[in-house]
Amino acid sequence: MSDKDKVPQAISEVIKTMMDRVMQKVLAEDPFVKEKHHANKPLYAALVPDEIFKGSHFERRFVTPFGGVWEKLAQVTAQEAHGKCTTGYSITGTVGDERLRRIQEVLNKLEYRSKGQDKTVPNWQEELAYILAGQGNPIPVTVVCDLYIHNVNTGNCYAFELKGPLPNSDQTKVSKEKMFKLLSMASQPVAGAYYALPYNPYGANKQDYTWGFPMRWFNMCTDPCVLIGDEFWDFIGGSGTYALFIDEVNQLGKHYRERIYREFLGIEPPSTAEDFLLK
Repeated sequence: MSDKDKVPQAISEVIKTMMDRVMQKVLAEDPFVKEKHHANKPLYAALVPDEIFKGSHFERRFVTPFGGVWEKLAQVTAQEAHGKCTTGYSITGTVGDERLRRIQEVLNKLEYRSKGQDKTVPNWQEELAYILAGQGNPIPVTVVCDLYIHNVNTGNCYAFELKGPLPNSDQTKVSKEKMFKLLSMASQPVAGAYYALPYNPYGANKQDYTWGFPMRWFNMCTDPCVLIGDEFWDFIGGSGTYALFIDEVNQLGKHYRERIYREFLGIEPPSTAEDFLLK
């Protein structure tokens, strides 16, 4: 089997394992029992159809195991392409105190507008150059990155802050601070630090991304440290990985959506069951 064939297989195994666990839970271990629902919430049962709460029952048992799905999928993909990939990886080094001061200065300017001044527009390259021009006394710093890749052939290491496609402002600020600190470490532990989103809900191109909260901290359309959708997957898995990822997810989606309709909801899939595809 070629390395390119191993990527979709690895992706498939992660999703199938998680989905099969969910199906086992909702069909055998903890099914929706309408009599129990009626007894526990008679007012709700009198006002709202059982099917609504049956869907909620499934959702609660689906969300928890899929909480870290993007990290798991990225990890197995990167391992096939680079050799080593770890989630929640701690990196310790020293950063000059002037660099730390400049990091906070840059973040403060993005967060707070000085009276009489225009809002500061994020620019990753200019900000990083300004921070790295500082030095100072070394201060021990530890950063925990969402995803850490070590390419066993080149020796290069990369750190990623991997967030959902619609991240909030606070978590984006924290990610940017961590990326600045990693690239400011004297030991230069990573060749690159990136803010990554697994897909773009607004379109195929990076320029289409319009979710406002992270744009306070990054220029999401032009900053080279921002990877969205195909840029991210092709970086960690090689050219064409995103297309393989999308195809694998949509094939598995068809299978599990049909199972959920028939086995959990007890109805035949409607004609619109395949209308939603990940793109």
